[in-house]
Amino acid sequence: MAKTPKSNLYEDLKRQILTMELDPDTDLDEASLSEKYGLSRTPVRDIFRRLAGEGYIDIRENRGARVIPMNHSTLRNFFLVAPMIYAAIGRLAVQNFKPAQLADLTQTQERFRAASESMDALAMVLENNRFHEIFGEMSGNVYMQPSLGRLLIDHARIGHTFFRPRNDDMRRRLQLAVDHHDGFIAALGAHDEDAVVDLVFEHWELSRENMEMFIAPQGLKADAFVGGPATQLLEKSS
Repeated sequence: MAKTPKSNLYEDLKRQILTMELDPDTDLDEASLSEKYGLSRTPVRDIFRRLAGEGYIDIRENRGARVIPMNHSTLRNFFLVAPMIYAAIGRLAVQNFKPAQLADLTQTQERFRAASESMDALAMVLENNRFHEIFGEMSGNVYMQPSLGRLLIDHARIGHTFFRPRNDDMRRRLQLAVDHHDGFIAALGAHDEDAVVDLVFEHWELSRENMEMFIAPQGLKADAFVGGPATQLLEKSS
């Protein structure tokens, strides 16, 4: 499908938010975006509304649009529900995925691995995000996909330091994350639901530890949630 100024604006804003080119709480200038993309105000506002519905931006009455903020409440809610939603998505993906989606996942993983080898942090953020988006598509569940999409926005923003390793331990963790993706693909291909869910929690723990190292406020450790209420609720529903 040919790109249009409107689709370019949509994709560019998503990318800039996920990669932190646009910081949380940044105001979006409707006039300058209209001029830059050669659009009138109406299609720009259409894009704003679409991105607001997907959780990327916040539209405030009489104050315009801004990148969705991150605050203490955001972080607490993120750490509370992420493992439960990721695991539920994983189970549904095993049950419902289509061969073409598995092929798409494999190709995305190839790009993610290549980006990790060249240490292209921005490409890693985007390909990792796409990898997990495909899981949502595989689930085929109209209730879970929006929740996953909203989680992935903050997962990318909170965890962006994961893709800029500063020492050998962080590089080891990044390599393990890449290997986890290969494990997901193998478990999906084998229709092994339990293996996918086990990997979800391993993958989450890896991400969680790295995110907490840099940003989690005191008292927001996720240990109480992984293996706690979230896991118990999931086990009861499975």
